[in-house]
Amino acid sequence: MKRLLFIAIGVLALAGCTQKKTFTVEGTVEGAADKTLCLYHKSLGGAVLMDSLRLDAEGAFRFEGEAPEAPDFYLLVIDNQVVNLSIDSTETISVKAKMPGMAANYSVDGSDNCEKIRQLALLQQGLQRQALALEGNYSLTPEQRVDSLQRLVDSYKASVARDYIFVEPQKAYAYFALFQTLGQWPLFDRSNASDVKAFGAVATCWETYYPGALRTEHLHNTALKGMNERRAVMARESQVIDDSLVVAAGIIELRLPDAAGTTRTLGELKGKVVLLDFHVYGTKESAARILQMREIYNKYHDQGLEIYQIGLDADEHFWKQQTAPLPWVCVYDPAGTSLPLYNVQEVPEYFTIDRSSQLQKRSTQMPDGLEAELRRLL
Repeated sequence: MKRLLFIAIGVLALAGCTQKKTFTVEGTVEGAADKTLCLYHKSLGGAVLMDSLRLDAEGAFRFEGEAPEAPDFYLLVIDNQVVNLSIDSTETISVKAKMPGMAANYSVDGSDNCEKIRQLALLQQGLQRQALALEGNYSLTPEQRVDSLQRLVDSYKASVARDYIFVEPQKAYAYFALFQTLGQWPLFDRSNASDVKAFGAVATCWETYYPGALRTEHLHNTALKGMNERRAVMARESQVIDDSLVVAAGIIELRLPDAAGTTRTLGELKGKVVLLDFHVYGTKESAARILQMREIYNKYHDQGLEIYQIGLDADEHFWKQQTAPLPWVCVYDPAGTSLPLYNVQEVPEYFTIDRSSQLQKRSTQMPDGLEAELRRLL
């Protein structure tokens, strides 16, 4: 009897392990009786129909789908009216919408990502209306219309980058913001000098949080192509490329001052194995940590190790005193502008970078410890 009981429990456990994980999208659409509501998967290759149903007078709906392994995007569509959604795992998303104009008249519960995407969609629609109004304003010359449109787009991008992309670049809504368009034209240009930083920030975070995912690979390739395109533009503009101005492939470039006021960059260390370190010297743990880093530096520096250490202390004089005897590259960032670029939530934090300036791992991805990782790269 006990043997049979254990076998039954084992069968149930196996069934539980093999059961597919699903997500749910449910809700209501007012004013859409007898209309067909479709759920699409917004894949990298285009929209793929997953399911559809004809709504009754109440407009209630419920869709289920296999949960993605990494954040992905989905669409609810009626009569070319689109609601954008993102799904991270086995969540339940609730949507309440109204027709006509469902794309602007809906609310969403159950996902902060979906709420931020809703906000971004409304901002994008507002930008589209303003652009159309400018296009039809014949009191302005063509040159004035183009100039006004450019300023409008630049202002929009600056606010979206500040309020959405760099806040949490590892999130699905940051990815969504990065690929918004005005009509058919992408708002963020991967070869633009400032936009490439946004692509790099999101790509770096997705490589950390969702390694191996299709969208992570897409982001990495997009950011890398943008960097190469930017390099080509700079080459055309100047016969000599100033390497200090080029964002190195695989990392987000940092340009920060050392104690002498000289700008030091990550890119200048290409050819070295780099330990990128974010540090606050004023903490009680600092002395022990700096001692440990001295030992590592002394042990591996001759083999090609360099440390690029970012000080985040508010007191510049104190920072200079603490870093004066250190033999590696020490730079100063009291405002913490470098933190969101590498999605640093807590300090201390560190990353490894290989000799070709490819970002490798952050601290939490080194199960065998930092020294083992450095030996592998060296």
